[in-house]
Amino acid sequence: MVKRSERDEEHHLRSELALFYRLVDFLGWTEMIFNHISVRLPGVEKRYLVNPFGLNYNEVTPDNLLTVDVTGHLIGDSNYKPNPAGFALHGAIHAAREDLHCVAHAHTTAMSAVAQKKDGLSHDNFYGAQLAGRTGYHTFEGITLFDDERERMLASLGNGDVLILRNHGVAVGAADVPRTFMLLWTVQRACEIQCQAGMIPGPDSALPDAVRAQCVSNSKRLIEEAEFARLFFDAAIRRMSAVKGKPF
Repeated sequence: MVKRSERDEEHHLRSELALFYRLVDFLGWTEMIFNHISVRLPGVEKRYLVNPFGLNYNEVTPDNLLTVDVTGHLIGDSNYKPNPAGFALHGAIHAAREDLHCVAHAHTTAMSAVAQKKDGLSHDNFYGAQLAGRTGYHTFEGITLFDDERERMLASLGNGDVLILRNHGVAVGAADVPRTFMLLWTVQRACEIQCQAGMIPGPDSALPDAVRAQCVSNSKRLIEEAEFARLFFDAAIRRMSAVKGKPF
């Protein structure tokens, strides 16, 4: 495989990240102009792509994505402005976790409903089982604005890749855009099924820890070895394009 130059890699990342925003809009996971999906740019200097604050997710394009530093401040010139306060969560994760190049934060109804519950995310459905041992919980401290909360959020995340922000929403991170998209989708499906199961009378059927561990191991192996995330991301783009036409 021919290695891309930093310039070509940035072009590729801009396209993939803009498509991620469009998919979130297509799937109905947006929170109007709020929340972020960010991805790290190549190079020694830590720089990230993020959405222009004030645009709907279906207005994000490769060209209008902003470059910011780890504090969320704009690098270079743009007609748009970032939302530095909203990057507090993303900046904290990016600064501390070299393995998580892409971070997504969402407030879907299902995610926020599960985040509201004291027991948190169930690992007893097909999707939730894949997240066992990967999920941290952070106590709600109000709107995430202040730098002093960063270390506490990181401690809550630990070595995991899913952070349940109690009474709030969810953040996920992975090595690239396709893996982050698939992880966000997996969390969303786990939360949707948990919400629906909770409406049916009677106890849930609990999974043994060994089965949960096997689900985690095998799902990660399929993503790494069989490129499930790449195939999944590309298929989602084709589906969106078939319904809505060319994204940009």
